[in-house]
Amino acid sequence: MEATEVGAEATEIGVESVAGVAASDEMRGARAEFALPDRLPKSYRVRTELETILDGLAEGDPVPSERELAIRFEVARETVRQALRDLLVEGRIRRQGRGTVVSRPKMVQPLSLRSYTEGAISYGRVPGRLLVGWDDVPADADTARDLAVPVGTSVMHLERVLLADGERIGLESTYLPLHRFAGLRATYDPTTSLYAAVRDSGVVFGRATERIETVLASPREAALLECTTALPLLLLHRRSLDADGEPIERVRGLYRGDRIAFEAHLTK
Repeated sequence: MEATEVGAEATEIGVESVAGVAASDEMRGARAEFALPDRLPKSYRVRTELETILDGLAEGDPVPSERELAIRFEVARETVRQALRDLLVEGRIRRQGRGTVVSRPKMVQPLSLRSYTEGAISYGRVPGRLLVGWDDVPADADTARDLAVPVGTSVMHLERVLLADGERIGLESTYLPLHRFAGLRATYDPTTSLYAAVRDSGVVFGRATERIETVLASPREAALLECTTALPLLLLHRRSLDADGEPIERVRGLYRGDRIAFEAHLTK
């Protein structure tokens, strides 16, 4: 074999070797990518184990202490603390006194023109409301648009804390046009269903538009909901119209993400 042929063969072998090394590196990278479970944060692994423990407990049962869990899982207490914080936000557990207990399942509220009272009762919960304020306020631009009144017009503002079995789960701020609902001042009990009172006045709900997003509570809102400002809340905006397309209400509702979930039924 001539020298040039040998050189060409060697070069070809060298290229194949480099390609093989590159392919080997790529395979190792792929293996590393699919080996993510081995590199998951310890807090996630502890949380997974905790969920298994919670599945075997009943509502109200105490959760083992941070110290006990740290010893059991052979991790630092801060790792356990992070896992417990995650489960607290999800609503699997709740604080009770100086300890932690298993929480009841979240209440599921349907996205519909039914009232909060109807939704809570259908889920087997006892609804309630605490009146925070009931005033006439000037309509800002957004409120005026939604209620079809001039900016600055006085509108009724009703703010209430929503309860389920005595537990605070929501803060609802409702704006109503005075020219339609001023009579509620004399007849309505704000601790009861507003929708029932509106229907009793002869108004028929026709349709509503709702938007849901996540927010964090202000210090005032956190105090009213008895939660921390770090707890994610569900913010619901609703504009309701009657059967003739006339505005009924503009609502801003805050709901504790660890206590309530919303459900919609969709059809084609």
